[in-house]
Amino acid sequence: MTRTPIGLAFGGLLAMAAGIGIGRFVYTPILPPMVEALGLTKSQAGLIASANFIGYFAGALLAALRLPGSRRAWLFGGLAVNVVCLAAMAFTVSLSVFLLLRLVAGISSAFILIFASALVLDRLAAVGRSALSAVHFAGVGSGIVASALLVATMSDWHVMWLASAALALAASVGVWATVPADPSGPRAAAAGTPSKLSARFAMLAAAYGLFGFGYIITATFIVAMVRSSKEIAALEPYIWVMFGLAAAPSVALWTRLGARWGILATYAIAAIVEAIGVAASAVWMTEATVILSAILVGGTFMGLTALGLIAAREGEGDPRGRIALMTAAFSAGQIVGPTFAGYVYDVTGSFAGPSWCAAAALVLAAALCRLVRR
Repeated sequence: MTRTPIGLAFGGLLAMAAGIGIGRFVYTPILPPMVEALGLTKSQAGLIASANFIGYFAGALLAALRLPGSRRAWLFGGLAVNVVCLAAMAFTVSLSVFLLLRLVAGISSAFILIFASALVLDRLAAVGRSALSAVHFAGVGSGIVASALLVATMSDWHVMWLASAALALAASVGVWATVPADPSGPRAAAAGTPSKLSARFAMLAAAYGLFGFGYIITATFIVAMVRSSKEIAALEPYIWVMFGLAAAPSVALWTRLGARWGILATYAIAAIVEAIGVAASAVWMTEATVILSAILVGGTFMGLTALGLIAAREGEGDPRGRIALMTAAFSAGQIVGPTFAGYVYDVTGSFAGPSWCAAAALVLAAALCRLVRR
């Protein structure tokens, strides 16, 4: 089992790829063929997405508690449940079962993100290699790209879910080989110290929640948007790959800028860039605007995620509690977004209105971060 910082960061990348890049986001490229085959409405599709985020919210709150057992054990429990839920999606056509599976998968994704981040980021910081956190967070984009390329070769949505489960399982095996057990001694004791919260943290969490709402409508429906437009439908196999390719290196870029400009200032700038990307798909649906949207939203959402969690680590006590509460705030925004967008689409036949609301939320998040800095 690896003990090197680079190996540990790569283990974090695999965990984030399995739990988030695949576990959460593979639904986006699988959604269009599922909708077509099962006759789902956009509101039902949005409801399935929101069920995942409700689970993510619940998982974040659970992870904030002082749970028995090691952080590594909870991480691998989450990885195992994630694989099972992905595979089980292939064996039902029931909306109720879809909702339940995505709910449970959301809980597992939250556990994976929180426990993997707490394990990996703590240890990298302890050896002075915090810059390798960019490798850890690059797992989301890497998982998106790998799963998007995988499902793009398939036409049957059942097979897509099974293949995604197999990919997540392979990544989980890699995590087992690269992320060692919890340390013993003073560092382990420090990991059990309760988090200290502040008014500054509450404002930061509110900005994180607005970010969750702001990005998720585009992240959930961008492939469906492309598929529904005859003029740009040819982009469907590629748009989610572009999204993931933009995400993979984005954490390194935004964390480097954060080190130079300050975490919160950089967060505000990234939120504005993302707002432009979200608005691009709301103005008109052309190849240029959808590609711009994929690049700008894909190129900022993981940077914003990482910057928020890095900011949450600052403070006294075990950062797991603060990371978990930030994730809960983020999830609250994500829960509202897909359902809201789906119902508005069913009424208006367009995602433009929800996208403008999402862009406004991102601008507000940027403004709130500027206030937190004062």
